[in-house]
Amino acid sequence: MPISWSTATSTCSTPRWPASCPGRCRRSVSSCSTRHTTSITSALRLSVSASASRRWKALNETCGASRKRLIGRFKATDANRLRAEYNRLVDGLAQRGNLPISDAWLANPALPDDILKEAVPGNIRRAEHFLAVLRRLVRFLDGRLETETVENEMPVSFVASIHSQAGIDQKMLRFCYDRLHSLMLTLEITDTDEFMHIQTICDFATLIGTYTRGFSIITEPYDERMPDIRDPVIQLSCHDASLAIQPVFDRFQTVVITSGTLSPIDLYPRLLNFNPVISRSFTMSLTRDCICPMVLTRGSDQLPVSTKFDMRSDPGVVRNYGRLLLEMSSAVPDGIVCFFVSYSYMDGIVNSWNEMGILQDIMQHKLVFIETPDVVETTLALDNYRKACDCGRGAIFFSVARGKVAEGIDFDRHYGRLVIMFGVPFQYTLSRILLARLEYLRETFQIKEGDFLTFDALRQAAQCVGRVIRSKADYGMMIFADKRYSRHDKRSKLPGWILSHLHDAHLNLSTDMALHIAREFLRRMAQPYDKMGSGGNKTLLTEEDLQNMAQDAMEM
Repeated sequence: MPISWSTATSTCSTPRWPASCPGRCRRSVSSCSTRHTTSITSALRLSVSASASRRWKALNETCGASRKRLIGRFKATDANRLRAEYNRLVDGLAQRGNLPISDAWLANPALPDDILKEAVPGNIRRAEHFLAVLRRLVRFLDGRLETETVENEMPVSFVASIHSQAGIDQKMLRFCYDRLHSLMLTLEITDTDEFMHIQTICDFATLIGTYTRGFSIITEPYDERMPDIRDPVIQLSCHDASLAIQPVFDRFQTVVITSGTLSPIDLYPRLLNFNPVISRSFTMSLTRDCICPMVLTRGSDQLPVSTKFDMRSDPGVVRNYGRLLLEMSSAVPDGIVCFFVSYSYMDGIVNSWNEMGILQDIMQHKLVFIETPDVVETTLALDNYRKACDCGRGAIFFSVARGKVAEGIDFDRHYGRLVIMFGVPFQYTLSRILLARLEYLRETFQIKEGDFLTFDALRQAAQCVGRVIRSKADYGMMIFADKRYSRHDKRSKLPGWILSHLHDAHLNLSTDMALHIAREFLRRMAQPYDKMGSGGNKTLLTEEDLQNMAQDAMEM
């Protein structure tokens, strides 16, 4: 009985139990929070990319003399260990080590049960034979990367090509991941980072050997955004997120799925291919109106603002976005978080603000910190951003939708009094991987391309603005700065906890109107806040309150 909840809630399908699943799984409840990312993470988890540089490093890792010497030394000094490994592989993957058969899925959640019970094929049981197979596989991929045109294949045809040209059948491919893992354990290799490229190749091989549907192998000789620079890559893209989440539904009787951004709630069961038993959506129980979302559609000069491709480079749009941030930085205390639709757009608009002198004016009020693709740089920027907020100087943090900060960093209390979402964070619609997934969703689940793109973009926008509200005692403002948010078909896909506070008077605003609303909201929030609720509304419950509530429930 998998269940999914949310501040929207949804509950998955009927019980399905493999014979090997112990009774404790039947009585267990699997709870998945931040459920909005499950469809994305599940698909990404089963996707692999192999570039030209990776294939050469993988070839070096499999052909390296050090690996051959290591295997040779083990044969000479500790042949029993290799022989024991060989025997384990004959018995089957599920019998490996001390791992119970019923728990083998924890180590291999993406592999079907029947594979875990099979014996490893005889022609890859010995270490030297397995390395020879990997060398042939890498050389095959090397040849496929020499293409001058974009190719899109299904796993069945790609595996057939590997069999005919490299002599590697589907069963051998299917066991590559576990065979490499077993070999590295036997050789007692601790520096696994050295072998990350060959591990990626084995992941790729196992997935195409295991699944015949829901995947595409896309070979691109160059990035479509930079066609003059040759950068070949083979990408195994998972289009069906239900393949990754299915083991959870199979092993647990009750799955409770919760998130504040499960909207629209009816689309998730279709994406993850389950039938909800219970599906509920709840509003936020707040004791005061501490959320202030706004939709800004135009600047002070009444010119519309948007990040649509034909408008994003317009000097008027860039200037109005800059003036919005400048006005807000002068009126809003403490921290402000800004989200942009992509790194390239953020870099471009920040450079334009610098040339216009807007950035210098903003820094008269607050310090500016920027997220970068580098994790260390971003961590350092976040640390300094918090220090600036703590000391009262105030700061602004520039981030990117779908980035690390948008997915996992909270800006609670004074770290985030305002969040501005510049534009609608649609995916790059010319991406061949996205186009292949849209085609699969349309043909398999009858989900229209426009519905999925809008749902995905509004889910990301809600995830970004939700970073600033983390408790009932917190408060913050949210500005959706794009004229497209004023359309009902876009706005209606925002979560209910945002829509319930998005009043008609906060729609279709200009910069001046948004600034006035922000000042009024901050003035209200500056009043003393009674957590104990002497005025009738309680945020913090005491033990006595809980006992009284339990007593009332028993009397009813």
